Amino acid sequence: MPELPEVEAVVAHLNKLVLGAHISEAELLRARLAPASPADQFAADLSQTRITSVQRRGKFIKIGLDNERTLLVHLRMSGRFIMLADEAELPKFTHAIFRLDGRRRLVFSDQRHFGFMKIVRTADLDAARELNSLAPEPLSPEFDLAYLRPRLAVSRRSIKEFLLDQTKVCGLGNIYACEAMFHARIRPTMLASELSLPKIKRLHPAIREVLAQAVESMASRPIHPEIVGDGIYGESHSDLWSVYGREGEQCLKCGAIIRRIPQGGRSTYYCPRCQR
Repeated sequence: MPELPEVEAVVAHLNKLVLGAHISEAELLRARLAPASPADQFAADLSQTRITSVQRRGKFIKIGLDNERTLLVHLRMSGRFIMLADEAELPKFTHAIFRLDGRRRLVFSDQRHFGFMKIVRTADLDAARELNSLAPEPLSPEFDLAYLRPRLAVSRRSIKEFLLDQTKVCGLGNIYACEAMFHARIRPTMLASELSLPKIKRLHPAIREVLAQAVESMASRPIHPEIVGDGIYGESHSDLWSVYGREGEQCLKCGAIIRRIPQGGRSTYYCPRCQR
């Protein structure tokens, strides 16, 4: 599932492609993509509008429109935007179509069918259920030790589970949680409340550094002319990872063998020597 750096890359690409574009018509092809909007309402709310902003909040994409509405989008596991000419064939798993000026169509395709869209009045955006409980952005000044330390202190979950909770650490997912714990030298099964102050002081910058490095790396990669955020899935950024996906390989720091354990239905990768 795309995490903060991947979603940031999609937002940057969308800004280059569609900021200021006019949506002449919007079409919802899969009802469960936007469960709060029947197809006719989806079309009415989004057709004949202009895109005024494209931003990110956590793992959500916020597409602002000039009719005082915002389209919230969550890519989930395989959702992606594709820019096509009017005459081009639609992808097999097309769930929504936005017809733009210049004889273009912005298509939302989702092979796994987990993507999500919701139309919200822009004035009510901060109160939207999907956004109002999110933690501060981890690269923002609000995400500091004074924010993080007391929340760790009262949590009885493992530190890995804590890091995946979007109400505690916004935008972080499985990959970068594993990476942050490795760089902070923290055992992933340790209870969040048991972290000492020195460990917290290592974890806080580690979270920010692994995310910032990934954002910077993705911003430097070539942009596909059609597939928005092309390359954010799969192993395309594995050169950034110290432990994730490297089970059975040697640790880059100490040479120990990287291990994988299940936690909360997901795989956690760690170094048993660096993360004692």
